[in-house]
Amino acid sequence: QVHLVESGGGLVQPGGSLRLSCAASGSIFSINAMDWYRQAPGKQRELVATLNSGGSTNYADSVKGRFTISRDNAKNTVYLQMNSLKPEDTAVYYCNAIIAVTPGKFYSYWGQGTQVTVSS
Repeated sequence: QVHLVESGGGLVQPGGSLRLSCAASGSIFSINAMDWYRQAPGKQRELVATLNSGGSTNYADSVKGRFTISRDNAKNTVYLQMNSLKPEDTAVYYCNAIIAVTPGKFYSYWGQGTQVTVSS
């Protein structure tokens, strides 16, 4: 069993910052990519940021320069530092990880989501 648990969401004013965390636990052999997605009401889930095992990152155009994804491999944890937040960043943020519980067999796991609301 593998579990992803997100934390750090909340209510913040426009221009503010939040830091999301996602910790993976369970029978983990190795972790490949760890990503953040978000889903706003009435919209499809979209990819926000990715970080692969080699350290390469990729960001949605809408968050470039404002969000930073990072990872602590020792803690199996991925972070999303969100600065200069805008009302349009309001969404439920989900962590996704590609994890192998046995060598070479990778599966996709999702966290339960954490709400981020940007409002004055």
